[in-house]
Amino acid sequence: MLHGGGPGATGPSNYSRNLAALSQSYRLLIPDMPGYGGSTKGVSRSDPFGDLAGAMLELLDGLGVKRAHAIGNSLGGACALRLALDHPDRVDRLVLMGPGGVDTTRSLPTKGLQKLLNYYKGDGPSLEKLRAFIDDLVYEPSDIPDTLLRERYEASIDPETVASPPLMRPKGFKLRDVDFTRDPRLAGLNNPVLVLWGQDDRVNRPSGGTSLIRRLPNADLHLFSRTGHWVQWERADTFNAITLAFLAQRSL
Repeated sequence: MLHGGGPGATGPSNYSRNLAALSQSYRLLIPDMPGYGGSTKGVSRSDPFGDLAGAMLELLDGLGVKRAHAIGNSLGGACALRLALDHPDRVDRLVLMGPGGVDTTRSLPTKGLQKLLNYYKGDGPSLEKLRAFIDDLVYEPSDIPDTLLRERYEASIDPETVASPPLMRPKGFKLRDVDFTRDPRLAGLNNPVLVLWGQDDRVNRPSGGTSLIRRLPNADLHLFSRTGHWVQWERADTFNAITLAFLAQRSL
């Protein structure tokens, strides 16, 4: 279960409303990806998805896990998809919630994505900047508890993280460099994929869902009304039910 890339993100906090339901049927691996939480800091600026996917492959190797389902939100969805493209034999089914790296060349970056990439720039991180970003993650910002905001802010100002932020756009970097819709391998990825997207996602464009299922030969798409970037959090009960049903299906 791979978390998103917002400031202060961690595996357990990203999936706090899903762990109890999913753990009844599956062994869950919920890492802090490199650059976040308790993990080592520093992520490749030129190939962040590939760097993270390589780290997650090493994690599976270290745990002796030969094959696993992959659930990923935002940056975690991009990591899961890249892992499947690079090593399809190591991934079974994929559940992708508003994954990054899809339709990044359609127009200018969304306001939510710009806030994410600029969080550590200028005057540096602040509670106000984090609140503005978190407000863009969900359809109804008032649902975000202050405890979650404070927890993520404290994680975001860890000195090691500030010294080497996981997501910043370096000079000369173009979002098209990490756009999956330009990867010809999508058409040959036969793993079953469930794409979940909030219709009101202000970070990654919902059009990405249609782009993915047009290119993936074995993918389904579910759009959620009145839902933002955090499908697994905003629509937890529905997410848990549909994910468990999808993972339980037999492959053809």
